[in-house]
Amino acid sequence: MAKDYVLDTSAFLCYIQGEEGSGVVEKILHAAKRKESRIYISFMTLMELYYILWQEKGEAIAKETVVLVEALPVERIESNPRLGLLAGRIKATQRLSVADAFIAATAIEKKAILVHKDPELAVLGELTQTLELPYKNKKA
Repeated sequence: MAKDYVLDTSAFLCYIQGEEGSGVVEKILHAAKRKESRIYISFMTLMELYYILWQEKGEAIAKETVVLVEALPVERIESNPRLGLLAGRIKATQRLSVADAFIAATAIEKKAILVHKDPELAVLGELTQTLELPYKNKKA
């Protein structure tokens, strides 16, 4: 049976920056290209990618990256009333950002595996299946 995935912003940044775990994201993308799985991307992920890369690398790189991500075999999921209420429920009961609540709601709504590299999303394991990529080691 094919698996569906939601890639969190941290998973895309891991892939783009070639961090540990990027090979896992690459395998998921290849499976989607072969139509063996589906990948969803929340509208919030694109917003986060855009502003993070703009702050770190400039506007031109941010725009180019969003265009490249949208060319990948991913389906963009926009907000809708049901998704908004689900994100609100998650935000009310978990200590997550609004963006993370929408990304988690997307995974729950699509019955997809949430792929991430964000320790804050570990709490979602009881709400949806997650695939945790290796966390970055914090510098002492």
